[in-house]
Amino acid sequence: MANILQLRDVEKSFNDVTALQNVNLVIERGKITTLLGPSGSGKTTLLRIIAGLEKPTNGTLFYENTQITESEQSFLRQKATLVFQKSLFFDTTVYNNIAYGLKINELPKEEIASKVSESLSLVRLDGFENRRAKKLSGGEQQRVSLARALVLDREILLLDEPTVNLDPKNVSIIEETINRVNQEKKTTIVVATHNMFQAEAISQNVALILDGTVKQTGTQQKIFNNSNKYLTSFSRLENVFSGESRMNKDNTSTIYVGNNVEIYATFCRSGKVSVHVRPEEILVSTQPLQSSARNMFNGTITQIADKGSVVRLTVDAGRKFNVQITKKSL
Repeated sequence: MANILQLRDVEKSFNDVTALQNVNLVIERGKITTLLGPSGSGKTTLLRIIAGLEKPTNGTLFYENTQITESEQSFLRQKATLVFQKSLFFDTTVYNNIAYGLKINELPKEEIASKVSESLSLVRLDGFENRRAKKLSGGEQQRVSLARALVLDREILLLDEPTVNLDPKNVSIIEETINRVNQEKKTTIVVATHNMFQAEAISQNVALILDGTVKQTGTQQKIFNNSNKYLTSFSRLENVFSGESRMNKDNTSTIYVGNNVEIYATFCRSGKVSVHVRPEEILVSTQPLQSSARNMFNGTITQIADKGSVVRLTVDAGRKFNVQITKKSL
């Protein structure tokens, strides 16, 4: 696959603050690349440089092996569009918000209407044309933002934390849309996220970013299937289970994680997935519980650690679970 964009030794400083340093990155045409890193690592600044909204302090950008000079930033803006984490809307209808860029380009009304309808269908907001954009829920607004970018049909789609603080339904719709646009339109997509599970779910390529530097790049399989000191340095997650997910009729999923352990999840997805169960959200009881919870396991406590106001347990239920409970609950 040919490279559509390349960054060489890119640096960006804001007065005395260095946001990016010695960034080397290749974006493959037609692939989904995730910029994965914690908050403050430089992901948004990197997206803004790719979008032509920021000029690098040092370094070089290449589009299809042709160098982009400082005076050619507008060229990047013609090739890429960026969906911000918090988008601004005109106080008008969804239709007018999405159609704005097309109207500036003076497209015929019929073509504008067709493109707006298609983009709304992609994000599952059919029939929302006449709704007031500012009256929508946060998840719906984010989907309108995505539709507003899709309607421009740029070669490169840039997304800055597209699902942060959204409910599972909207997360699922946005992730499905990202994959669908990539598969059907072959759009090159770059997603900035701190969510390693999202990166694993949607990416073909991953770039790990820490402290303003790209520490490691590779395919999704290379990054997540091997022991990775950079990944663990910011994730530090416990109770992470990978397995095969199968969709249920009630819009949930059953994930088979090995050793006869099945985990039920509220999302609806099939294929290989990873799930995270927070230690403080697990209940432990020596007696059977009367509960509607679907994830109930019999296990053996194999380790107890006193951590002051809380107690840490390791429970073997076929797979090992780390559990955190308060001393008052003992």
